[in-house]
Amino acid sequence: FPSTPVDAAVPVAPSPNTLELPWGGRVNLTTLSLPVTTMVIAAVDGLNPCSLWVLGVLLALTLRTGSRRVTLVVGLVFITVTGLVYGLFIAGMFTVVGIATLSPWLRALVAIMAIAFALINIKDYFWFRRGPSLTIPDGAKPGIYQRMRGVLANADNLPALVGSTVLLAAGVSIVELACTAGFPIVWTTLLAERQVPGPAFAGLLVLYLLVYQLDELVIFGVAVRTLRASRLQEHQGRVLKLVGGMLMLTLAVVMLVEPVWMSDLGSSLLVLLTALAAAGVVHLVYTATTKEALP
Repeated sequence: FPSTPVDAAVPVAPSPNTLELPWGGRVNLTTLSLPVTTMVIAAVDGLNPCSLWVLGVLLALTLRTGSRRVTLVVGLVFITVTGLVYGLFIAGMFTVVGIATLSPWLRALVAIMAIAFALINIKDYFWFRRGPSLTIPDGAKPGIYQRMRGVLANADNLPALVGSTVLLAAGVSIVELACTAGFPIVWTTLLAERQVPGPAFAGLLVLYLLVYQLDELVIFGVAVRTLRASRLQEHQGRVLKLVGGMLMLTLAVVMLVEPVWMSDLGSSLLVLLTALAAAGVVHLVYTATTKEALP
């Protein structure tokens, strides 16, 4: 009988969860669900009306100096510091959730909190700032304006300009946490469910922050290049709240019903696309029935 060489390559049937790429070999699709979910959640989280409003106002005031250098310094320092503060907050959430070891009752509590955040955001789409609202309180806005003007008073002194911008960014980041806490809670819970180790979490956190601040970097880049800045309008903020609320609501329901769905790339994408499609349908039906001009 003919013998088979010991070192002969034996073909291995690909797993349903793997994909053979001609340039990169075999890729395990299950390991891609977390980065994809991270990018989608971070992208929606980044479209937060609170942070976009603050950045828009700051850039508009800064551009009045007519100095591209001042705009560049203030914008870069502000975006960097707010990102660092937000990253520390998310890391703290991950530590707290990891210590609690995610018992079923804790997962249910996190899901209920996320549902509450989601319903408030969806409510703001229909009835903006009526009743409970996850926005920057009106009482805090005069103080923010005053601090922004204080930053620009140091336009001719670079160290003072950087220092005052750091203080402004740190203070604003704390005020904004009420607007943005929902998604970090859900995201860190998903990671804890998957028992993501520390180094992997650090990498995913960097990815989260990069995607989260991508829209702010684009707005900032346009402002520096054109010396013009546009502020977020109310109708735009309402649409962003609807999208964020729908995604948060869908993730919370999945967390309660079948959290394993977020462990697979295909089901994760289906969950995320379902949330975005639901937001689109609600928006189309609402604008068609009320004739309200929303984007």
